[in-house]
Amino acid sequence: MEPRTSGDAIAIAPPVEIRRLRWSGRTVTVEPAKPLEPHRTYTLFVGRGAHDRHGNNMETGATVVFTTSDSLPPGRIEGRLEAKGFVASGVYLWCYDQARHAGPDSTGRDFDAVGLVDTDGRFRIPALPVPGRYRIWAFADQNQNRSFEPDRDLLVPVDTTISLTPAQPVARDLVFHVVNPRAPAIVKGTVLDSLGEREGDLWVRASADSDTTRQVLVTVDDQHRWEIQLDPGGWTLRAFRDLDRNRSWAPGRESASDPRRVRAEPAGLIENVELVLHPVARAP
Repeated sequence: MEPRTSGDAIAIAPPVEIRRLRWSGRTVTVEPAKPLEPHRTYTLFVGRGAHDRHGNNMETGATVVFTTSDSLPPGRIEGRLEAKGFVASGVYLWCYDQARHAGPDSTGRDFDAVGLVDTDGRFRIPALPVPGRYRIWAFADQNQNRSFEPDRDLLVPVDTTISLTPAQPVARDLVFHVVNPRAPAIVKGTVLDSLGEREGDLWVRASADSDTTRQVLVTVDDQHRWEIQLDPGGWTLRAFRDLDRNRSWAPGRESASDPRRVRAEPAGLIENVELVLHPVARAP
């Protein structure tokens, strides 16, 4: 491993200040700044920011669970993360004991345990105290610095509370559905053009309902198909024939479709939207 970047990717949960890391060949020794608490379970994790001397990043990161007690607690949460609008691989799953935390501190990494999602979307959070009630937050660290940045990263709660008991200490085969609320929707459709016009370019324009100055333009292909990505929210679509090729519709001079409103949901898909071109309305 490359010591500097790999060292930056190493941390312990619950949070433990690390005095230094000592590297020796393929081995790193982690020295805490002060003694660990007795009868406590910890997770040492290495994020995807770690890479080897050739610059190859770890694909999903890694975790090692250990305890200062005589045995590991029996609780375990495992399953699969289904991600929409972001990549599941390498996502951190922050696990909080509800008896200790009302909600996460996005800057303090105050979670009680942590899991990492593998390349198949699977995850496993072991060694949880039982009985306990746990909440999970999915943290997609886009720039791999282990710090939550609201304008770039994703921190989304899983909408369920998981109860572990002495009789049932393991929750398995769970499926967490997590949607990136900022992920654009994909809208697909066709333009029905029976006017026989050959001049100019054929466009589809989307205008945001909340701000009509926000517009997205896409061209229509030879099969009269189009595809556009829209941020979440309400949009109005219109197809038009751009005769003067200025990428703007000129009412009264250029043919266009009726407006069509759509609602873009995060990471959603809207298909088979048909826009019908109408001739230019002539003045009487």
